[in-house]
Amino acid sequence: MSRRLGGILAVFLAFFALSLGFLPASALCHCQLPCGIYDDPLRFKEMEESIATIEMAMKQVQALQKQGPEAAPQLIRWVANKEEHAKKVQQIVAEYFLTQRIKPAAPGNEEARKAYLQQIETLHQILVAAMKTRQSTNLDDADILRKLVDRFKQVYGKQ
Repeated sequence: MSRRLGGILAVFLAFFALSLGFLPASALCHCQLPCGIYDDPLRFKEMEESIATIEMAMKQVQALQKQGPEAAPQLIRWVANKEEHAKKVQQIVAEYFLTQRIKPAAPGNEEARKAYLQQIETLHQILVAAMKTRQSTNLDDADILRKLVDRFKQVYGKQ
């Protein structure tokens, strides 16, 4: 019984150690202190670069799938890269825009409320589109994500 538990623990620790390699070395988004130092254009640039990387990874995965088993190591690396960049987009949306930059409209200000709802809806669509790029190699999904980020730039309007 003790040997079995030791083996399970060893497998768990190995898996845990390997999974740490996929965590970012530093935080992607701005701190969550009320410092007031924000760089919206930088966040949009980061999302655009991540989308370009996702698109490149999708193309590489599609090409490598045709090469057979010998391409598996590179294929795995491109899939992981695609996942990492889709997650970056999701983190910027959730940890920067939704929690720090988008503020609810004041009661009674119907125009501001309409703008707020449009921003929230677009950010939610970005989260879903980024999830879809993680699930597939369909280049249309990357294009939809890019268009949604462009749309959010327009409805956000604070650049």
